[in-house]
Order: sequence, then C-alpha cells, then structure tokens
Amino acid sequence: MDDDYAEAAVNYVDKEQQPNNWLNLELYYAFSKNGKKDIGEPPNLLDSALVDYSRLQIQKFLRNKGYLKVKVVDSIVVKKKRAELIFTATEGPMFRIRNFKDSIADKKVEGLYRGNRANFSHIRPGGRFDTDSLAFDRDEVYMLMKRNGYYDFYRQYITFNYDTAFNKSVVDVKMIVDNPAGKQSHPIYKINNTLISISNSSGRTPGKADTLKVDSQFRFVDFSHKFNPKIVTIYVFQKKGDLYNIDKQTLTTSRLSQLNVFRNVPNPTYEKLPDSSHRLNTKIDIVPLKQMSDRVEGEFLFNGGRYGFDVGNTFTDRNVFKSAAILQLKFNYSTLFDNGRNSTINGGIENQEFKIGASLIYPQILTPFNLPILGKYGVPHTAFSSNYTLFFQKGLVERESFVNSLTYDFTETPDKVHTLTPIDIEYSKGIIDPVAQRELLKQNFYSYVHLIGRTIFSSGSQYTYQLNANKLNLYKNFLYFRGSLDVGGNTLAALSSLLNTKRDTLGQRTIFGYTFAQYTKGEIDLRFYKSLGGERQLIFRINPGIGVPYGNSTQLIFEKNFYTGGANDIRAWLPRTLGPGQFNRASYGVGPQADTTRARLKYLDQFGEIKFVANAEYRYKLADDFFGSKLKGALFVDAGNVWRLHKQAENPNGEFRLNNFLQSTAIGIGTGLRFDLAFFVFRFDAALKFKDPQFNGSEQWVLVDHFNELFHSGSFKNAYLQSNGESYNFLQLNFGIGLPF
Repeated sequence: MDDDYAEAAVNYVDKEQQPNNWLNLELYYAFSKNGKKDIGEPPNLLDSALVDYSRLQIQKFLRNKGYLKVKVVDSIVVKKKRAELIFTATEGPMFRIRNFKDSIADKKVEGLYRGNRANFSHIRPGGRFDTDSLAFDRDEVYMLMKRNGYYDFYRQYITFNYDTAFNKSVVDVKMIVDNPAGKQSHPIYKINNTLISISNSSGRTPGKADTLKVDSQFRFVDFSHKFNPKIVTIYVFQKKGDLYNIDKQTLTTSRLSQLNVFRNVPNPTYEKLPDSSHRLNTKIDIVPLKQMSDRVEGEFLFNGGRYGFDVGNTFTDRNVFKSAAILQLKFNYSTLFDNGRNSTINGGIENQEFKIGASLIYPQILTPFNLPILGKYGVPHTAFSSNYTLFFQKGLVERESFVNSLTYDFTETPDKVHTLTPIDIEYSKGIIDPVAQRELLKQNFYSYVHLIGRTIFSSGSQYTYQLNANKLNLYKNFLYFRGSLDVGGNTLAALSSLLNTKRDTLGQRTIFGYTFAQYTKGEIDLRFYKSLGGERQLIFRINPGIGVPYGNSTQLIFEKNFYTGGANDIRAWLPRTLGPGQFNRASYGVGPQADTTRARLKYLDQFGEIKFVANAEYRYKLADDFFGSKLKGALFVDAGNVWRLHKQAENPNGEFRLNNFLQSTAIGIGTGLRFDLAFFVFRFDAALKFKDPQFNGSEQWVLVDHFNELFHSGSFKNAYLQSNGESYNFLQLNFGIGLPF
C-alpha cells in the first residue's frame, strides 16, 4: 500500500479500537473512581465487531481511491492482556479514467461549465479513478453556479455515471447536469433591496427601532439605537443589480463579523420577488455584542531570588460614535524584586514600569483622499494611539516617554497584511540619580549616562509586512514572515538644517529646544511550521534585527535598542539580562565601587543595536481533558543574543564580530506545559542555561560542566558570586498567557 494511504487508513480504525493516549489513561487510573469522575479516558477494550467494522471502513476508503479490487483482512495478536490489531490490504490494480464526457441540458450552464472546467476539474483521462475526485468536481460545479447567479441550483442536479471495464482496470465517466423538473433552463437571479435589522445585545427587538431608508437599496432598522447605517452597508458586498454570488454572501458575513462589534452575524437570507423578474430581496439580521468589556492579563517570572510580575487591564468600548470604532484604554504595571544577596537592598524592588495608553481604531481607512473600501480580504483599520510609560530603576534612573501615532493596516490577500505608521512622534526624558551619575562618570561610562539620562524628541515612520499570520493556529506546513522597518529623524534633520537651529553641548542639532534622534531600524521574524500529524507540530524561528543611528545621533535612543531574555525569546534568562555579546560583569572588577556599579546597571546594561534569536520548539498534545482544559506540552531550544554595533569601553567583548558570532551566542533548553482553555492559553515554561556566552571556551557549556550544581551551590557558583557580585542561576521559570511565538 502507498505510504500516504497506509497512514491515512489508520484514521478509519474505530476510535474505541485505537491505543489510548498514555497520559489520559494514567489520569483516568489516578483520578477516576468507579467511573464517577470524568478525568482522562477509560481504557479501550477489544471488540471483534468494531474490528470488523474498521476492516470494512479501510476497504471502502481504498476502493474510493481507485483500488476497486482491494481486499482487506484483519488479525489480532493478544499478549499480556494487550491486543495488537493488524490490517493487511491486497490492493490489486489501480483503476484509471479512460474517457470523460458531459451531458448538460441547459446551454448557458454548459457554456459556463466548459469555459471553467480546466480551472478546477480533477477528472481527467489517464488519471486515477477516485470517487473523492468525483465529489470534488460536483462541489466545484455547484459553487461555479452559485457564483454566477444560479441561486436555485442544487447539488442534486449533478450526477455521475461510470462504466467499468473490470478486467482492463479502466473506467468511462459521464457527468450529467439536469434542468429543474418541468423547466427548460435554470433561472439566473439578481439582487434587489436589502433589509438590515439589528437587535439589542440580548437578541431581542423590543420597543421602537431607529428606521432609515439609506438609499434605493438599503433599509436600516436598529433596535439597539447604537449604529450608524454606513458602517454596516459598506461591508455588504452584494449591490442592487448584481448577480447573486454565494462568495459575496459569505464575504459580507465574514466582514461584518470582523468588525468585532456583533455577537451573531448569520449568512444573509433571500426572498424571491413574487413576479417573474428573478430578483432577490436580501435580509441581514445582526445581534450586537455588549458595548463595554474589561480584560485582566498577567505574567509571573521566577529565577532564584529574583522574581517579578506583569499585570495589565484593558477596557474596551466597541462602538464609539456609532461607527463600530473601538476605544481601548490599557493599564500595565510590572515590577521585579530581588531577595538574593546580590540585591542592593535585600527584598527591595529593583525596577518598576507603569504604562497607560489609549487607542481609537476605526474599521476603515480614514484619509483626506477618496480611497476604495479595502475590505475584500479583511477589514482595514485606522488607529490613533497615545501611550505614556514611566520606568523606575532603583538607584539609577527614572525615565518617562510619551508616544503618539497614526497607523493604517489592511489585508492585501488572505495571507498578506500591511501595516503603515506614517506618523510616530515620541518624547522621552531620563533623570539619573545624582549619586549614580557621579559614579558612572568616574568610571568613564559616558555612553550610559548619555543613553539613559537625556531628554530627546523623535519623529518617524514605520512599515510592517506579515505573511500567513492567519494560519498561526492551524496544524499545517507553512512559512510565517514578519518584517518591519522603522525610520526616524530625517524630516526633523532637514527642517533643523533649513532653519539652522541651535546645537547642544555635544554638537547635535535641536528642534523645539530638544535634541532629536535620527536612525534606521529593521527586524525580521521568520518561522517554519511543520505539521507532524494530529496536534503535533515543529516550529523553527529566526529573529534578527539591527538599528543604526546616524546623522544627528551617535546612539539609538533607549526605547529603540534590542533586548533579549524573557518568556518570548530566550527563556533561560530573565528579560533584558542577556548580553551584549560576551560581556561579563566580572569586567567591573572587585570592591565596593564595582559592586555598586553592577547593582545600578543590573537590569539596564544588556542592550544592543544588533539582535539575533533562533528557536526550535516541538509541540504535542498530552490530554484532551485536563481539569477542563486541553493539555499540551513543548520541548524547546532557544539561542541568540544582542550585540553592540561598535566596540564600547563599558561593554568589553560586547560588540558584534562575525568571527565571534558562535562564541557569543547563548543557548537555553527547556520544556513547558500549555493549558488550552479555547479562549486563551495559559503557559508554564521551565528553561535551563545550556551555553552562557559571558564565559570563554569550554567554560561556556555550563549545564554540561556544572550539572551537579543545578540545585546546589559548589565551587562554580561560589566563584561566580565572588567575581560577579551576584549568584548564578541555571533555571528560569516563566508563567504567561498565550504562546511564545
């Protein structure tokens, strides 16, 4: 048997005669008592009747694939109360199509079919005789009619006759398309008027509705009193006078659903006019979602004596100005504690970050120009957003930033999404602790002081292209790509040069009294998804990025640098604690001054203008029902780092060099559990440092060389504490919502 068919044939074995998932079975034995609890799954018991039924199903499957003489036999081998089922197929010859012809009573239907047949038909002389191909062609002919005005056309009008020359293993196939009973042809219908009815959020239609005749086609009845008719009518794609088209019917339903303001959008229904004009009146009944909602999100990190949490809240108003515009108000607070002996204040808060933002998202492209509705493959959006961030690093700096932007996104095809931010204006200000500033300047850490302690203004534009984002939840083979480009400061540079604005003490131009940033930054996220059958999946990901300051800037601003570590890239390190390159804190030396510098820069010095991250993750299902969720597992390897673009005195061996790329790359390994609750995924990952680039040579393979110190202190951990001023932790635990990528 063909390998593909042998693998597929297993699916035709009755589920009760297939092996249990080992974890589900163990859960059943552990938690289910006399079948009273529904946890896991009971053991599948051998049933000879189901075995024979499975044999017949496999035989039928192979006959449908063209092996008309196939014979399938079964055998059962029992050993230690376990049964092995063996199904053996004798295929015989594969039957092929010798001739194909059609018989279509309606000449218009015949012309439409013959003009399009080459684009879809799987029935070809010389090809395999496959009943699945007959069914496929039947569906394609049906859809062809439904796309071209044949509202009353049914699959039952299409039949196939086939004659088999059994000894020659060939088949003659004839397709017949009948007319409706008592009629000479199939009628073609056009769209007439459209009634749109919106109930309240409970699905009821009480009281008086807002009723409006929009134009010669649309009549709008709104019992919720909350919607402007235009936002609905622009996404009704069947216009008056058009031929009925089932694809436009489905497209209308899909786009109205994607507005994210309606709970229930069934397919439009049609009513034939009582005259003989073959016109259809359309009716669309919609149930809106509740206008207000609130969602809480959180994440927890733990590593040795360091731990932290990230909690956020999002408030959503789904229908601002009666236009299906979505207003979101977001609040986020994160903090990192350090209870280890490396903390500057035992048990104190090392850093905190507070974010608040507002965004207003319109489900259409808003410009001064009269652009067409770009809604064929997805609802386009215009987003206005403002975000304020306050970051506090104990004993070092307080930074705040204020960002305003205008963003457009639209879907070119089902697989291609474009996002353009023509306006992105950012103001950021840093205030360094006076004591920290004096200490940093004493050690010639000028670039750090300049990076985190300056006030700067920037204005730029961004563009992002995504491929196959719509497939991320599918178990298929595909490539995902996300590329982004961020360019800033060029317009301000031209304006400041034209106006001959003042320069600051470092010789950089200013605008409105503030230095401005000039840079180009690009990043790529490329993933390969490989399905291994069922809910097993292998993902490879590479994520490089580079930012280059130029013109009016010698460094990227703090917010534009790259950082690694954390729950979504290299999981064996805490966020922003890896790199740059082979930088090692032991380079600060020993003594009180070095220890103080380490403590002050602990969570800020790991940044770079260059980033490269690679991940490999194997995902698999463990149990269908684990306390109300689907339990999945993951094994992963993460690798990468960030690097400085140029050599920096404060980051020895932190710069990017091709001849040191592998030596300066970190590797983490781990495993995780995913609790899939359908509406969100709760994730737990445990990751171990495998290769640490802050060391040299063979000393980098920390897990191999010091596995005995994984959970206990020894000579390696003690030496690290003495030279680096903090304890070394192999294990990093991550708790979060959603998949890492």
